[in-house]
Amino acid sequence: MNQELLFAKKIEEIKELAKIQGNVVSKGQVEAAFDEIGMGPEQLGLVYEYLKEKKIGVDEKVDLDEYLTGDEVDYLTMYMESLAELQERSEGEKTAMYIGAMAGDIDAKNAVIEIMLPDIVDMAKLYTGQGVLIEDLIGEGNVALSMGVERLGALETPDEVPTALAQMAMNAMEELIGEETDNRKIDEKMVEKVNKIADAARQLAEDLGRKVTVEELVLEGKFSKKAIEDAVRVSGKKIEDIEPEE
Repeated sequence: MNQELLFAKKIEEIKELAKIQGNVVSKGQVEAAFDEIGMGPEQLGLVYEYLKEKKIGVDEKVDLDEYLTGDEVDYLTMYMESLAELQERSEGEKTAMYIGAMAGDIDAKNAVIEIMLPDIVDMAKLYTGQGVLIEDLIGEGNVALSMGVERLGALETPDEVPTALAQMAMNAMEELIGEETDNRKIDEKMVEKVNKIADAARQLAEDLGRKVTVEELVLEGKFSKKAIEDAVRVSGKKIEDIEPEE
């Protein structure tokens, strides 16, 4: 494996380790991970900077609230006020609820969801700034939580419950971000295509001294009829140099 691929692999390993450890790793763990590559202090410093950008703490947790926008702070203030009304439970009570949920008890499952709701907020903070509203991240995490409590029977000990549910919620948030990223890429490609078709229509209209029809633009051989019609539709029929079809 070349150095670049090995470096990328080690970065992913550190990020996964951080997830398990509450989004924090130690310098010793980072140094051990990259020892195989033989990275010096200066290069490790760049790794630490990268981890900070990804909201991963080194030796101490990152204050995630520093990354929030004013709107996000306002939303979370109201949301956390609603969560404050939930029943507080001791560690012993939480363990009892975990055991009950693993056994399929409905009341225990609902209690476990309530116990985990504040943790979902902390997880959502990790993913802010990536193109998805924090309320949508929380919503996606909560849905994963509700689905996750139905699958706790496969676990061996109650201690595994919080970690398993947290992993499910984080995976759901990451999938949401991935979907939104893909959608934005599709939108950007469509905008680019609309602009290209609009440019081609304008050039042809200048040559003909009038607006052009879809068929005339097709004959130019650069775009299919469907591509042109899709561009006209997506633009809200606002490509000025194309004659509207009756």
